[in-house]
Amino acid sequence: MFTLKTPKGELVKVKGPNGEISMEIRWNPNFGPKMTETINEVQQFIDSEVLRLCDDLVPKDTGILKQSGIMQTQIGSGIVKYRTPYARRWYYMPAAFNDAPRRGNYWFERMKQNGGKRQILDGAKKLAGRK
Repeated sequence: MFTLKTPKGELVKVKGPNGEISMEIRWNPNFGPKMTETINEVQQFIDSEVLRLCDDLVPKDTGILKQSGIMQTQIGSGIVKYRTPYARRWYYMPAAFNDAPRRGNYWFERMKQNGGKRQILDGAKKLAGRK
């Protein structure tokens, strides 16, 4: 989980040609908690979307590899894990997969190339309050 901390206040002094200017910079006390909440919501969305959009691309025999992504990923951590003894092998090494070529190697990369990257970015921007 991410936490944004804002400074309490800062006194800034600037010397100019007509003398010294002093100012105090204060942060809105709600800025840190609000941004922390937004950032964590966006990260949860990204993690969930990666799993959802990769779902039909992950090699499937018994479904354990696909299910491991759901069970091993802590939504909001920013790390999606497919954890089985053969996950790395099936990600990188070509094989004859059921439902190929849709299901197969490099499922994350292929998901991004097939519009998933744009879909995730657009959704994240919307959640963050940007257009």
